[in-house]
Amino acid sequence: MTRPRGGASFWEDPITKTFHSQRRDVPESTWHWPNFSPAEIACRGTGKLLINEPALDRLQALRDRRGKSLIVRSAYRSPEHNRAVRGATRSKHLDGADFDIDAVDHDSLAFEAAARDVGFLGFGFLGRV
Repeated sequence: MTRPRGGASFWEDPITKTFHSQRRDVPESTWHWPNFSPAEIACRGTGKLLINEPALDRLQALRDRRGKSLIVRSAYRSPEHNRAVRGATRSKHLDGADFDIDAVDHDSLAFEAAARDVGFLGFGFLGRV
């Protein structure tokens, strides 16, 4: 059985970025995205976190618009983890502007339309077994 998986990227240069050596270092008062946690957005390989506020604002807006949970499989990647997983050298994951989202419970066309409506411009859909 193939499960759809979608991704969305925010391609404009972000205005506000904040880096944390570890996701647990993020002050609760600075986290403004209620449906996501720093652990979901942090690098899976190193725990480092780059908060790209415009991209996270769009991710939250997408979640609000869809009214369904979004399972983030990959968001920020530290340069060393990106190399380890053989990511693209100019990957938007390095900027905290790319999100791999498990879209199992989402219609791909409706998901993409909602993502475009909130400002995402790049998409990729992968099949998984």
